[in-house]
Amino acid sequence: MTSAGAAKRGSNRERVYAELRRRIVTLELAPGASLSENELAAQLSVSRTPVRESLILLAEEGLVHIFPKLGSFVARIDPERVADAQFVREAIELASIADAEQLVDEPAIAELRELIAAQNATTDVNTFFELDEQFHKSLLAVGGHGSAWRTVVGAKAHLDRARRLGIMGESSLQSLACEHAAVVDALEARDGERAAAALRTHLRKVFTDIEKIRDRSPELFSDGTVTRPTRRVVAVWS
Repeated sequence: MTSAGAAKRGSNRERVYAELRRRIVTLELAPGASLSENELAAQLSVSRTPVRESLILLAEEGLVHIFPKLGSFVARIDPERVADAQFVREAIELASIADAEQLVDEPAIAELRELIAAQNATTDVNTFFELDEQFHKSLLAVGGHGSAWRTVVGAKAHLDRARRLGIMGESSLQSLACEHAAVVDALEARDGERAAAALRTHLRKVFTDIEKIRDRSPELFSDGTVTRPTRRVVAVWS
């Protein structure tokens, strides 16, 4: 293979991997759904090779399970992986909030409140999720740790699937915006302890969401074991 051919293959693999990962994390590909290499290759206008290589990479992340002679499937949500990701996220964001108390200024407060206003103005789950992401990224930046967001993002693929299910099951998205407002109110008052408590409560809400959704849709979750599935379509509860 020429260097140009190798570069193209690598580029295709990176593109396919990023797209499949996005579909899994956003629940476009639901937990438990079967993954056809042929169908995915046709959808993404590539050969089966970058699809197969991407599925292997996703399997290493625990987002896909590959069963010889049966096929590949989107991994169900594993509460233990969610808890691990939440631990990393909470440690970083709470450490940053202590610095944010000292560094926060009026422009930063205004930016955070603009994001909250946008959250209150939308009823679209995907839009709200993206605004939620921007809020937490901005909150890290206020504490002088904006670059740590990359670490948070890298750790929370499993967590994000649970968070999206939680947002989808939320009767009022604005209740989540109110939790954000409580953090900003405390920061504006220079009350770091109250800000940290409000943020901790907000971040840990995902565990309550998981239990509620697990009771309603247990097929979306793993019990910690990997069993050979049967090929069937699994729909995300809504």
